[in-house]
Amino acid sequence: MKKVVVVTGGSRGIGRATSTLLAQKGYSVIINFRSQRAPAEQLQQQLTKLGFEAQIYQADVSDEVEVKQLFDFAEQQYGEVTALVNNAGRLFTQSRLVDTSLERFTQTVTTNLTSTFLCCREFVLRRNGAAGAIVNVSSGAAKSGSPNEYVDYACSKGAIDTLTVGLAKEVAHQNLRVNAVRPGLIYTEMHADGGEPARVDRLASIIPMQRGGKAEEVAHSIAWLLSEEASFTTGSFIDVCGGL
Repeated sequence: MKKVVVVTGGSRGIGRATSTLLAQKGYSVIINFRSQRAPAEQLQQQLTKLGFEAQIYQADVSDEVEVKQLFDFAEQQYGEVTALVNNAGRLFTQSRLVDTSLERFTQTVTTNLTSTFLCCREFVLRRNGAAGAIVNVSSGAAKSGSPNEYVDYACSKGAIDTLTVGLAKEVAHQNLRVNAVRPGLIYTEMHADGGEPARVDRLASIIPMQRGGKAEEVAHSIAWLLSEEASFTTGSFIDVCGGL
């Protein structure tokens, strides 16, 4: 069976590393992006030049109509989507919860959680009883709560954990597996979005392994959860946190 994967937020950070690794492992990859076309095009060109199958598609995956269009495009390009990586996410500037506006909280939940719900639902509906695998990208913040920085973000990721467990139990009898990874302090562009590009370096000393993680290290966990090597694993989590 041809392996076709949709990677949301697939052109930057963990998504970029995951798109690259899965292409190397023989997947036809649909690289989703919301607004930044240039990095997506650069990645597609890089992968296709190496002989891998990769297409890009612009969609806001918190929008129901655009999610359907994304999956329509994937099917038109490569056939049935057999795997899904829900990686799209948003982070605002560091803030205490009491200083967080309702607008920010709602946008965070919509981007991180609603997108995961919509893409999971679309994937399950389209598999129609056929086997498949989903990996949701949660966060170590789901366990720590990320006080004084990103409680809104942590809330959205905690809800993704709950969604992962519940959906996994609902669809296990359909040979659909749903798992998640919880990245910790990983070197990605997202920390700059939060107002502190060097945040990982500042906090590295509290990590038992005494260093930040690489996006590629998260990508390998995602790839394993999608693979047949994890065929009896569902509703589970891999913490890629360096021991935190």
